[in-house]
Amino acid sequence: MSETPETRIPTVVKLGGSCLDDLSGQWWDDLARHGQDRPLVLVHGWSKPLKRLSPRYSEPSAILRDRYGNQSRWTTPEVIDDIKTVSAELATDVLRRLERRGITAERLLGSDGLVNAGEGERWWWQGKQLVELDNLVGPITGVDASPLKNLQPGHAYLVTPLARNAAGQEVNTDADRAAAAIAGATGATDLVLVTDVAHLLVDDEPVRRITAQAAAAFRDRGATGGMRKKLRAAGEALERGVERVVIGSAPVTDLLAARTGTVITRT
Repeated sequence: MSETPETRIPTVVKLGGSCLDDLSGQWWDDLARHGQDRPLVLVHGWSKPLKRLSPRYSEPSAILRDRYGNQSRWTTPEVIDDIKTVSAELATDVLRRLERRGITAERLLGSDGLVNAGEGERWWWQGKQLVELDNLVGPITGVDASPLKNLQPGHAYLVTPLARNAAGQEVNTDADRAAAAIAGATGATDLVLVTDVAHLLVDDEPVRRITAQAAAAFRDRGATGGMRKKLRAAGEALERGVERVVIGSAPVTDLLAARTGTVITRT
């Protein structure tokens, strides 16, 4: 395939940490076929590997809730180290799967010049009190796509969604929202959020297609947990110029063809 500007526009795929173990060989075959025609930027989660590393990551105290009701992992320098440990193991596995299927691949830490973060929330609920805590988490303020030097068909980047704040600290950030920011910064037309559920459910009914406005209304009215974050990330991706966001558990080409999953568009 001759290189054109279009062949350098990636498909950005967020791999949920809760579902990575369940992706079959056929799922990876499908991703590799798609990657022969389009650059891939994969952003991974780490929830299940982190819980396997230590039982303390499954304890309720590992998750904080801020004064606005948003949840976040309580992140200390030790937690950053543990995230890097499990992410390195995960990256070895993912890169091996891709390279066996003819896709060259490399790993990037978001904190190595790719993802910038702002000042994080300092007030968190503990029991019934708001207390001031050092929590190495920050909202994404920008993405410098220049480290993604080799966006071309047949090549993939795997991004660990850590970030760097203005003080130079390495911080944790939400993987779905990192994927949205990266999709916007690279001019991606599609963001695929691969998770362990087949569709967005509204009133217990699967939704095949929904506008950003309706998705935001549901997010604020009825969505909880991980889906709430995914809908927020979808809205941010569309605001950054991404044409559509697809949420689901199927192979990427099936999700992009809207044969399954939930498609979210601006209109």
